[in-house]
Amino acid sequence: MSAGTQSSASTPLLECRGVSKSFGAVNALYKVDFEVRAGEVMALVGDNGAGKSTLIKGIVGIYPFDEGATIFGGKKVHIHGPKDAADLGIEVVYQDLALADNLDVVANMFLGREQTNRGILDEVAMEQRARQTLESLKVTTLRSVRQTVAGLSGGQRQAVAVAKAVMWGDSKMVILDEPTAALGVAQTRQVLDLVGRLSEQGYAVVLISHNLHDIFEVADRITVLRLGQQVAVLDRHAVTQQDVVHSITAGEMKHVPGMDEELVQ
Repeated sequence: MSAGTQSSASTPLLECRGVSKSFGAVNALYKVDFEVRAGEVMALVGDNGAGKSTLIKGIVGIYPFDEGATIFGGKKVHIHGPKDAADLGIEVVYQDLALADNLDVVANMFLGREQTNRGILDEVAMEQRARQTLESLKVTTLRSVRQTVAGLSGGQRQAVAVAKAVMWGDSKMVILDEPTAALGVAQTRQVLDLVGRLSEQGYAVVLISHNLHDIFEVADRITVLRLGQQVAVLDRHAVTQQDVVHSITAGEMKHVPGMDEELVQ
């Protein structure tokens, strides 16, 4: 039994209840419910413009929700920016990874959080902690933690970005934005294995992806967004890829006051 299955009866670590976000006359999100549990991989899927990015940016406070509630660890929270999210233990690995190509792995993992000893960078302590984090995630493909990021493969770069996100002791939830986009078969396998290890170690994982094959490899449940609404939450073991595609393209939507009826058919 996977960690995600074991967590299925537990209280969600993160729960969004009826959250909405509008940009002028555009309803980017409308009364969306979303949750993820500790030790679970929750896939978030939908066509372009479905609201996936807006939901994630709302969760981390980049685009604060206009209405609804966010519950984290059983308590209602108000997240006003990424620092608030990080303080709660929510980390995001965006598609661009936000790594500095000219710096080595250690420097990237501590970028903005460098450790010092009497005012001098503590290179030994940082390298040791970087190694320990990578080893805990069973990242074995790096030749050296002193390699510059520019020389790493796509899969290795993803591993470094994920390790950077979870290295801090208060990390509880990791959001991965299209982590296998543009990767080859072997690199994709490395990243999917890493997602599984995050789940096994008790992290709540949100996986945003257009690749249903990848989702069916690692996800426990699948939340489907369509035109800014949540139209399905599916047990990956109980559905087919065709079921997910149907929800993405034709999932039943709520009536939105003022919206053209043709948009919700």
